[in-house]
Amino acid sequence: MRIGELGERVGVNPKTVRYYEEIGLLPDPERLPSGYREYTHDDVDRLGFIKTAQRLGLALSEIAEIVGFRERGERPCDYVLGVLDRQVADLDRRIAEMVDLRRELIALGRQADRLPDDPRATALSSSTSSPSDSPAGQPHGHRRRPLDRVATPVNRAPSRRGPRAGRDPARR
Repeated sequence: MRIGELGERVGVNPKTVRYYEEIGLLPDPERLPSGYREYTHDDVDRLGFIKTAQRLGLALSEIAEIVGFRERGERPCDYVLGVLDRQVADLDRRIAEMVDLRRELIALGRQADRLPDDPRATALSSSTSSPSDSPAGQPHGHRRRPLDRVATPVNRAPSRRGPRAGRDPARR
């Protein structure tokens, strides 16, 4: 596959792929007779690992160390193991914070559902919506909150995609 397809599969642009090659995070790809770079599924996996590690807050230098140990089949040094342990602890903390926030938002939604409708909001929604906009059996301006129907992801593995919040700007 060519550089554009690799980038598209992982969600980066070709300049990023070239930069990672330049700094040694990605190996130099084979070249086709036409001069185009030819990438493999291993490159997709490696680039995916790099992007995931970045989202989790690892600096490119830390990722390079981890990738280097993986390539050589060596056990990572204590420093790298410490970085990994800190990242896991940070993920656990962030997951707990998100679960707490989710719980608070659900409680807030339930509390709001118990409040009487604001006549001004009801009048406004009546003038801007048709009866078909209102769920069956629900008065205009009132809707059921589906927040408590979503399963709590407490024991699931973290998503591969997530915010970059909590990053230390000095580690970029």
